[in-house]
Amino acid sequence: MKKVIQKMSLVVFLLSTTLISACTQSLGAVESTQTASIATQGPVDAKEIEAFADPLFAKKMKEFNVAGSSFVVVRDGKVIVNKGYGFADKEKKTPVDKDTVFQIGSVSKTFTALAAMQQVDAGKIDLHANIEEYLGGLKIPNKTGKPVTMYDLLAYTPGFEFPDETTFTGPQYIGQDISMDEFFPKHMPVIVRPPGEVYTYDNTGFLLAGYAVEKTSGIPFYQYMDEKVFKPLGMSSTSVRLKPELMKRMATNYFNTGEQRPLEGTNPTDGPQGSIISTADDMAKYMIMHLQNGKFDGKEIVSQKSLDLMHTHQYSAGDIPITTLGFENYFPEYANGQKVVLKGGNMPGHSSLMVLIPEHKTGFFMSYNNDSMVSADIYKEFMDHYFPETEKKAEPVFMTLSEADAQKYVGLYQNTRAYWTRTSITYENGSLVLESEATGKQKLRMIKPLLFEDETGEKVAFKEDKNGNGNINYYYYTTAIGVNIAGESQRMEMEKTYSDVPNTSSYKTHINNLSALSIMGAKSGSKFDPTGTMTQGEFADALIKAEGHYVMAGMEDLLRQQLAAGIPNLNPSAPITRQVAAAMIQNLKQLEPVATSKVTLQDTADAWAKDAITALVSQGIVDPDTKVNADGSFTFRAKDLLKRQEASALLDLAFGYYSLPIKR
Repeated sequence: MKKVIQKMSLVVFLLSTTLISACTQSLGAVESTQTASIATQGPVDAKEIEAFADPLFAKKMKEFNVAGSSFVVVRDGKVIVNKGYGFADKEKKTPVDKDTVFQIGSVSKTFTALAAMQQVDAGKIDLHANIEEYLGGLKIPNKTGKPVTMYDLLAYTPGFEFPDETTFTGPQYIGQDISMDEFFPKHMPVIVRPPGEVYTYDNTGFLLAGYAVEKTSGIPFYQYMDEKVFKPLGMSSTSVRLKPELMKRMATNYFNTGEQRPLEGTNPTDGPQGSIISTADDMAKYMIMHLQNGKFDGKEIVSQKSLDLMHTHQYSAGDIPITTLGFENYFPEYANGQKVVLKGGNMPGHSSLMVLIPEHKTGFFMSYNNDSMVSADIYKEFMDHYFPETEKKAEPVFMTLSEADAQKYVGLYQNTRAYWTRTSITYENGSLVLESEATGKQKLRMIKPLLFEDETGEKVAFKEDKNGNGNINYYYYTTAIGVNIAGESQRMEMEKTYSDVPNTSSYKTHINNLSALSIMGAKSGSKFDPTGTMTQGEFADALIKAEGHYVMAGMEDLLRQQLAAGIPNLNPSAPITRQVAAAMIQNLKQLEPVATSKVTLQDTADAWAKDAITALVSQGIVDPDTKVNADGSFTFRAKDLLKRQEASALLDLAFGYYSLPIKR
């Protein structure tokens, strides 16, 4: 979990060098034989695993500035290796061991899915019924007309507009007891996409799933997990809540820079989406149950039918499988052709990854105390060492894309989770060009219709809408950046028509862009009112939307304080001037003037606004009616009232790649 942009941990595993020690002759043949043996057997020998893992963890923890990490490997119902590396508390030199407690973050989602499937097994929840039947009267705002189900929640496809709007973490929540009954009526996002239609990493969905378990079982979620999951599995060091006796063994939380950071709790206190704490020793038991068809120590924890749904990909983007019920498919290229289900998790200063390879009855888990991506490197090394690719992948044969065929792909896209992430897709010389602030500029070559590959080998899968008209409505990008964003991106409707914005207007593109992204829209009816003015409060609202941060846990107040810094006599109901607008934008953007673009303000502006105006203009953030002369001089009309069309241009140019020309 995460405060503003919910982070998700991904993982990568280990590399080995051991079965070689017995022989010194015919080294090449020995290495070849041992590699084949490892590839066939997977991790089976504790000494070999440690010889592989010890130097790998030492190297990677140093590279990613990780203080300490746990690491456990299970195979065929047994724990093969369970050890710690580095320090739980580096100041006190407390080592990590199998009993060190970590916040496992979103790995909790797999436990919530398990609990929900137990209720399905018991006949208390119908996987495909309207989830509102199990929420004790709680209603979910839904603009689609299609009810959301438990299946949708667990498959990360409920369609919420702001799926992280229910994500609240912070030190202030430690020691509090905030129920889901108290929380939900105040914090419920709206469903805006038909459930089941699109993958969006979703915290709200799993919070609701846990709430349904609470209501159908008749006991609090934390108590249900203690009685029905943790106790039957012998997980005595695992809890939904920050129990004092477990916190004594808690690893210290660190920033990636190495400084300590405060432990954070969750609101509500029971966080089915990410509040569980656990140890490597307990997580080994959990993995063994998963790899033994839902059974542990002779007891059935969940039915094999339900477990199969948790281990089988339920949602895909084209040819790319993304989610099971509870688990996900990060870095599919690291799986080396194996069936892998995994889940990463993060709380500020702690990260975890669980990887299951069901067909080989093998799993590994790691937790560590910072927010880095060391887990991804470990996962990759583990798979390359123990389950290497047996066949070299054939190089893809790319198809030439005609300009006419490209038109259904080109346009402006907005990520369905990280809505501040916008992407422009254009056409150029037989290929698509994808460009965003997150990815930079990437050439996409077509493998087949709807499936493309970027210059690094990452896949981009497009999805046609279900009306059969061939229009594209989403794309999914497998790049690491795409995983962190964790959601498909939706094509925005660009052809907005306002009766008072002529096609010849130099502001039309900017107005359409902001309208498509719901940053600025009609003033009334079909009129945009391009030459009308705005209040300071209206511009601040649009600015926060353009900046793209979620309004939660005090973030709106923080942003408003930031954008107002250094501007005297602000009044939300007063008309906004151009210099106030420039200063507000610069307060959020913090742009440095471009050294190669010497610009000189010619008209009068207040001292507190001059640097902001110069910085924006030097960066090319200027409305069409403000001309910069060849010598860099310009007149900004600083004290004039800002027009709505001017606001659209400044916001469009300041916040993203989405004002690039789009062929249609």
